[in-house]
Amino acid sequence: MARALLALFLLLAFAGPAGAQAEPAKVRVRLVAERGEIAAGETVAVALEENIAPGWHTYWRNPGEAGAPTTIDWSLPQGWRASALQWPYPKRLPTGPIMDYGYDGTVWLLMHVTAPADAAPGLVTLNAKASWLVCKEVCIPEDAQMSLPLTIGRSTPPYATIEDEFDVARAKLPVASPWPARFENGATLDLFVASPALAAAKPKAAAFFPYAEGLVVGRAAQAWTVTKDGVGLRLAAGTKLKNALDGVLVLTSAGGSVKAFDIKAAPGPVPALDFGNNAGIGLALALLFALIGGLILNLMPCVLPVLAMKALAIASKAGKHPGEAAREGLAYGAGAVLSFAALGAAVVALRAGGEAIGWGFQLQSPVAVACFALLIFAVGLNLSGVFEIPAGITGGDALTRKGGAAGAFFTGVLAVAIAAPCTAPFMAAALGYALAQSGSVAMLVFLALGIGFAAPFVAIGLSPKLLAALPRPGRWMVHFRQALAFPMYAASVWLVWVLAQETDQNGLMAILSAMVALAFAAWAWGASRHANKRWRLLATFAAILALGSALMLVPLAGNGKPANAAALGAIPSEPYSPSRLAQLREENRPVFVDATAAWCITCLVNERVALSGDDVRAAFARKHVAFLIADWTNRNPEITALLSAHGRPGVPLYLYYPAGGGAARVLPQILTEDEVVRTIEN
Repeated sequence: MARALLALFLLLAFAGPAGAQAEPAKVRVRLVAERGEIAAGETVAVALEENIAPGWHTYWRNPGEAGAPTTIDWSLPQGWRASALQWPYPKRLPTGPIMDYGYDGTVWLLMHVTAPADAAPGLVTLNAKASWLVCKEVCIPEDAQMSLPLTIGRSTPPYATIEDEFDVARAKLPVASPWPARFENGATLDLFVASPALAAAKPKAAAFFPYAEGLVVGRAAQAWTVTKDGVGLRLAAGTKLKNALDGVLVLTSAGGSVKAFDIKAAPGPVPALDFGNNAGIGLALALLFALIGGLILNLMPCVLPVLAMKALAIASKAGKHPGEAAREGLAYGAGAVLSFAALGAAVVALRAGGEAIGWGFQLQSPVAVACFALLIFAVGLNLSGVFEIPAGITGGDALTRKGGAAGAFFTGVLAVAIAAPCTAPFMAAALGYALAQSGSVAMLVFLALGIGFAAPFVAIGLSPKLLAALPRPGRWMVHFRQALAFPMYAASVWLVWVLAQETDQNGLMAILSAMVALAFAAWAWGASRHANKRWRLLATFAAILALGSALMLVPLAGNGKPANAAALGAIPSEPYSPSRLAQLREENRPVFVDATAAWCITCLVNERVALSGDDVRAAFARKHVAFLIADWTNRNPEITALLSAHGRPGVPLYLYYPAGGGAARVLPQILTEDEVVRTIEN
């Protein structure tokens, strides 16, 4: 239903303008018969040839997530018959956020025409009307009237050239699979074709195209692997998948030839398949990895400024208020754990609703980045003493009086908000497992991650020995508190830089203006607290007006067009797309895919440390490695699908596809030059 509505929308949106401009047809068609002569009662093969303009495409019998297939209506004399269209295997044709199945270039759609047994000798002309939808950035419905002259008489052999072209077209038609196939729709949708002989042939690529819309999620990446007993694929289950999974399996041999098989898979057990990801680690290990990853996340650079604030708050209780320290430690832990749970619930719910998102999705929204930048900037102003808030964190004795459980809870929430785009070691495996499971299992993993993240400060607050080891409160805390403002300013500058990757100059001007307005609001509020009533009211009004202006400017930061992704300077690169990856693999080139984002600190460090050196550049050039950058700074369903196919909830992800086919090798999240060079050379 959704596909039909989207196709109707495309037709309504673009059919009128296209017709009004009277542009040349994007597809030229003709009917071609294998023989010009046909005997009475005989059948002849006929092709509907589509010559499609460069950059445009038409559709397969199942057009995918949008579109409409080609149709042909014959006007035949009495007694003549025409078969249905026979569909060659299609291509995956990503168009924006959707995945189409179809054809580009030149395609032959075969059928058979049969003459009546009493057909009189002579010339007969068969007429037909073909209709199709052709798409690029826009979709245009086209049609054409065609005729096919045939001579009724003695049947003659076809011309050699025509016969060769029909043989090529027939070779692209799926044949009935001689092997049993079954699928298992559990935590993942796995399709397995059992054939030791097929496995021994070591195909270098596999793709599955369902016959019906809604059986699988078209935009999701397809992972495949070869075992000793057959070929397995990992797909994403669609909403209409029930008790059968029928479609076309397209296999590319080691020699580069392509063969398509008609697969009819029934539900059944599928052997364990290794796609080079972490999908099979199990719940117990995933929970352990989440705890460890949460602990390590405390050491990530993006989190340290907020954690220093919390350390300052706890240090103020040392030797004086162990009960308060315990309460604040628990409040911080509650804020952190509940924030991880809320973030996890949002990811699970949005993915269940069909959204192609992953870990760190909130920083793919320019407005969200702008809000975070303003929030961190406001915290910095507060630490600098420009203004005070009742629940804020201040220095010395004031911190003791004003921090409280509410301030500690907010600090936990803020720490998680800043930590969200970071991915620590062990986290990727745990989150990759979580997002492949049910919602309840995924939430357990997110809770474990939050517990690990909060554990150090909860332990300090609850342990008198650890609390006693902290330095005593004193005047030093005032200066330390003010010094902490500068890491917060640095964090806000980083967020503005992230925003610059997601928007244009107008969006950047909006957030910078909002920061100026926010700073004025904070100054007006703080400077007027000890003034007389009249000036305090005027300053309060000015502060509210400036704060309102800052908030009104935030949405404008998301109105700009995203900036083009910057390639790494050391290695020539190009943007990632599934079609480009498939093309490079068909050329037998090795491919290195860097899934990254401007807001991913680990990604940026790896790019500077491990992907910019002379040795790495030389290895890429020596082995003729294609370098594809999958920039996930802005939301991109194709890159989300790539991450999901390899069991990763977010970036970074580094994949190396060797020349000559085979599954991708997943490199560690923390890269070194030696690791990259060794992977390419070996």
